[in-house]
Amino acid sequence: MQFVKSDLLASLQSTISNRTAKVGVIGLGYVGLPLAAAAARAGFPTLGFDVDPAKIDEIAAGRSYIGAVTDDELTQLVETGRLAATSAMTRLTEVDLIVICVPTPLTKHREPDTSYIEKTGAQIASILRPGQVVVLESTTYPGTTTQLLRPILESGGLQSGRDFFLGFSPEREDPGNATHRTATIPKIVSGDGDEASAAIHDFYASIVDKVVSVSSPDTAEATKLTENIFRAVNIALVNELKVVYDAMGIDIWEVIDAAATKPFGFMPFYPGPGLGGHCIPIDPFYLTWASRAYDLPTKFIELAGEINVAMPRYVIGKVEEALGDRFKKSLHGASILIIGLAYKKNVSDIRESPSLKLMELIEDRGSHVDFADPHVPIIGMSREHANLAGKEAIPITPETISRYDAILIATDHDSIDYSVISGARLIIDTRNAMARRNLSGDNVVKA
Repeated sequence: MQFVKSDLLASLQSTISNRTAKVGVIGLGYVGLPLAAAAARAGFPTLGFDVDPAKIDEIAAGRSYIGAVTDDELTQLVETGRLAATSAMTRLTEVDLIVICVPTPLTKHREPDTSYIEKTGAQIASILRPGQVVVLESTTYPGTTTQLLRPILESGGLQSGRDFFLGFSPEREDPGNATHRTATIPKIVSGDGDEASAAIHDFYASIVDKVVSVSSPDTAEATKLTENIFRAVNIALVNELKVVYDAMGIDIWEVIDAAATKPFGFMPFYPGPGLGGHCIPIDPFYLTWASRAYDLPTKFIELAGEINVAMPRYVIGKVEEALGDRFKKSLHGASILIIGLAYKKNVSDIRESPSLKLMELIEDRGSHVDFADPHVPIIGMSREHANLAGKEAIPITPETISRYDAILIATDHDSIDYSVISGARLIIDTRNAMARRNLSGDNVVKA
């Protein structure tokens, strides 16, 4: 059996080397589409899979819905036949390497929701053939690849390490980052066994500049969680410092900029109105949940989560305070315009965005609230914020700005004209956006 396994590996490595191996990417969102484009760019025939027919149509037309992939690049890859997309999962039989990039959200009880991984694994198991590679990229808790996904894949009769190759390689996409792209971000790779590790290493080494192999999928899964928990904890620290220093009359932004001049022992993190996105607010819960099986508390991580979750309410308190100080007016009956609905600058992703929570909190206080965001024209339907669905963005003009009692800067997109915003009666700035553009004035309050 060892001979058969090695023969499968040799054949696979040969097709990877000469770029005849066909790559299948399941899930064509912020992670999957850039990865599929990178594989196609490297010379691999690539087939993307997604349940959303609108995405399939957009790709076929060469229209990118992801900032990391341009229309011109997508059109070239599609027209040259290097990249195609489909909703037909039965076509997985055509590909040699299957990369899973599906969502891993939380349940309503804030526990890991691995249903997308499980469903995808079952679909793959029904068509899996000897010699194929399956790589999970979705962020998850240690043990998911080998203890959850592997049994599902093996339910079809094939065995990992003998008949097919399985591994985990965590996604590291940073939407909106023009410097670090898929091909230039070092890639962590792992396999369920030495031969799986070798095959997966060879594949990713063909499409990215640097590959870092680790000893097991568990280690790779823990690496990804550690990266994001590190960010969540440090953001919580500066958020707490912001609250304390504000009470002391000290500008946290000036403090961080000064501390960042130290050439060792300090890494700057910046406060904000809360955490958003599909990773940083979610991933710590995957580890805290998994740690329960070992009867180990994760108090530090959970405390960081509590601090970050509390930030929208702190910001609303600053809005109320500013309205009272400037206009002797309460939040009830006021009109507020939130600048930036996306969870971070220069992207259109609103998943877990604190701006959504801010809007709901403002409405709960009896206020009128709108939003302006050049990247988000309308709020789509979601389970968590169904009451906001259909609300459209307001254009940023002197006329519209003048209609609101206060402007709340929640996300500081670069494309926004802050000189127009500077004419507002009151600006509550959670991102230090005005000061960084030398637009500070008596009408600006940092929060």
